[in-house]
Parts: sequence; C-alpha cells; structure tokens
Amino acid sequence: MTDRYQRFATSKPGKAVTKRLGLPAPAPLRRYEPGQPLLDGAVLLGAAPGGRLAGALAEVLGAVGAPTFVPPDEHLREVATGAGARTWAFSPDEDEDEEQRFAALVFDATGIADTPELHEAYSFFHPVIRRIESSGRVLVLATPPEVAESRRQAIAQRALDGFVRSVAKEIGNGGATANLVYMAPGAEAAAESTLRFFLSARSAYVNGQVVRVGAAEAATVDDWERPLAGKVAVVTGGSRGIGESIAETLSAQGAHVVCLDVPQQGEALTEVANRIGGEALQLDITDSDAPRKLADHVRRRHGGVDIVVHNAGVTRDKTLARMAEDQWHLVLDINLSSQVRINDFLLDADVLRPGGRIVSVSSVSGIAGNRGQVNYATSKAGVIGTVDALAPVVASRPATIKAVAPGFIETQMTAAMPVTTREAGRRMNSLAQGGLTVDVAETVAWLASPGSAGVNGNVVRVCGQSLLGS
Repeated sequence: MTDRYQRFATSKPGKAVTKRLGLPAPAPLRRYEPGQPLLDGAVLLGAAPGGRLAGALAEVLGAVGAPTFVPPDEHLREVATGAGARTWAFSPDEDEDEEQRFAALVFDATGIADTPELHEAYSFFHPVIRRIESSGRVLVLATPPEVAESRRQAIAQRALDGFVRSVAKEIGNGGATANLVYMAPGAEAAAESTLRFFLSARSAYVNGQVVRVGAAEAATVDDWERPLAGKVAVVTGGSRGIGESIAETLSAQGAHVVCLDVPQQGEALTEVANRIGGEALQLDITDSDAPRKLADHVRRRHGGVDIVVHNAGVTRDKTLARMAEDQWHLVLDINLSSQVRINDFLLDADVLRPGGRIVSVSSVSGIAGNRGQVNYATSKAGVIGTVDALAPVVASRPATIKAVAPGFIETQMTAAMPVTTREAGRRMNSLAQGGLTVDVAETVAWLASPGSAGVNGNVVRVCGQSLLGS
C-alpha cells in the first residue's frame, strides 16, 4: 500500500512544510536489489584498546569490498591495515561539501572493561555520527555481559545497550539504523552472516536491536547471494502477505520451498509455489494429524527438511470482556499450539536435519501487549516462550530456533485499519514509516542461513524501533 504521507514529505514542497511544522519526514529506505554491493560507500572502523574483534571485522569488510578506514590509533593500525584498511583522521575544518561520509560506522567495544572506558564509544562516534549516509549503518560489537571477565566489565558492556538504542533513535530520521551484536568469545568464526546482514540493505527495517551470537561451527558459505542453495524449507501460511514474501526470498537465496496453507487458499498457494519453482502443500495445521502429514510429505519427497518457518497466523480482535471463547481458541490453536505440536513431532521423529533452522513469526504485540488483542498477544508471547524453551534442546542436534517480531508492516490487514490507527502505526517508530513484507522475509532468511549457526534463541524485532515495548 502506498504511503502517501511519505511521498509528500520527501517532495520539495513537502520537505519545506514538514521542516517548518516539525513533522516527521521519513526517508526512503535502501533495500536489497540483486547485484547491488553490500555497502554503498565507505566504512569507518573503530575499536576500544584491547578489543578482540577489530581484525575479524576488517577481514569481513575487506571480503565484501567496502573501502574501509580506521582512525590513526596505534592498536587499530596493527590489526586492521593488514586487511586493507586505510587510516583516516577527522578534521573539524573540512569543507562540508567535500567531507568524507560513511555508509557504515563499526565499533569494536569488547575492550571496554570498566564504566569510565565507555568514553571510548563517545570518542569514536561523537565527531563522525553526523557523517553517516542516508540509510547508513551503525554497528557496535560487544561481549555478552553474562560471560564478562569481571563485574565491572559486565556492567560496562550492558551499558552499551542504552547507547546503541539511543543512537538508533537519533539517526533514524535519515533512514539509518544502529544495532548491537553481543559476540561471545570464540564466536568470531560464526559472525560473518550476522555482520553481512546488519551492514547490508537487507536489514533496512531492523533498528535498535540487540542480537547475541554464540560460539558455534557455522557452515562455509560459498555464495552469499544464494546461501540457502540445496536446502529444503517449509513456510506455513505461504499463500500471501508475509508468508508469500518469505517463500519468495528463501527461494531467491537458493532454497526449495514447500509452501503450506489451508485448502481454502489452494489456488493462491499454487500460484506462489509455481512462480518460485517450489511446491504447494494444502494442509490445515490445526488438524491433529497435521504434524505427521507434514513430516511424511517432506521425508518422502526430500528425505527431511532443513528450514521450518512458522508464519501462519490469524487475528480475532476483541477486548477480553467481549471476546467469544471460540475466538480465543482459534487464535491460540493456529498461532501457537499448532507450532508446538509440529516442532515436537519433527524433532522427535528426526525429520529436521542436522544444521536445521526453525524460525517463528511472533509480533511486537507479544512483547508489548495490545488493547483488544489479548488472544493474539498471548499466542505471540507463547511463540517467544517456545524459542526460549527449545533453544537449548535443539542446540545439541545441532540446530537453532529463533523468532522475528514484526511491528507495523504494510499488508492487506494493515491497509484495512482506520486511517488514524494506520498512520499512528506507521509513524510510531524511529524510521517514521511502516515496514514491508520483504523486511520480515530478509530477516527470516538471515536467521535461516547456514552461516547463522551462532544465532540461537534470539528474538529479533522487525519494527523500525517501534515505541511499543521499547
């Protein structure tokens, strides 16, 4: 659906009006297009003294071909220039029209061991934060507080959460994003998939998020345009909306996709499956025998499944006092209980192959709650509970489970909202606009990647840093 306000706000007369009245002016977001470079410009890489990730970061940036600069610090020159980074010194007298601007600012904060050393983050970002390009990226790498070497380090590393979330709110009006990745010691080999995602246009609507990457043996990815080549994926609710976008994106990245939906959606489901070269499976996931039928299908045709995306979901909105019992049961059964049954069967029957990925679609409503959505919010919070409960279980297979939590996404459902509710949903985030279904799909694809073995038990909001629950 067209965002008419955004179109007006980015026009020449609209820019003048929004500036004069102090209205939000949502910048067009740079989204992934086939063949585009991962970063459309230069990167400035910084690190606190004693950091352990600058070398690995420089290698990744070198691999993607991004021109990389480092401040003239002794410790950085030693670890980064060997990977092709060049030295750049900030000059406050530089002509504004000719000043160096950056597509990404990347900072290794793992060397911060005490609260006074948080000044290192200030010192790096303060002189350059205004040089971030439109749709630019700020990425901070840190040590998970729970594995810090001391209490003081744990406190300082946890403080970076507030730093990054605040930066995200300050730069969002230019379409730029800021995110924090807690990288466990030993996780460096499993980091590239996550770094590529957050630096690229694929993460356009993921802002102000905190992701944990643990030590894991990530598969080698030979082609980052098609990291899912040879994988078999199942996408429930795959006939339209977010599910259709997920199916398209997984297919574009190389997966063979089994699109699943209820028989009533059979025609639309077949159209999607045929268009992406996948297959259609008509199945009501609330049927008691649905887990077995799904398992039999993928085992018979493919010998198992590599990726399961639980996307199917419905809403039946009423306040609790007005909600009929069947509205409660329907939403909980489709959105939550069916997932639990399918997961249990696939795991118990060893249908999910080693290295498998389970990705569930939750919602910001499951984090913040929402008036008139007691049933829906309960089901989506339960999806997050499923991730929490199963993450240590699947890790031993080895496999991973995680969830995405969309905020306001432009779909047929949001298009039917009253205009005031719809506009509030669009503007109540740091990017001041609604997301697209492809934003959710790109995040699912990153979590499903063979290179994302270190990302387990995470819930990633795709909401532009919504004010709800933030």
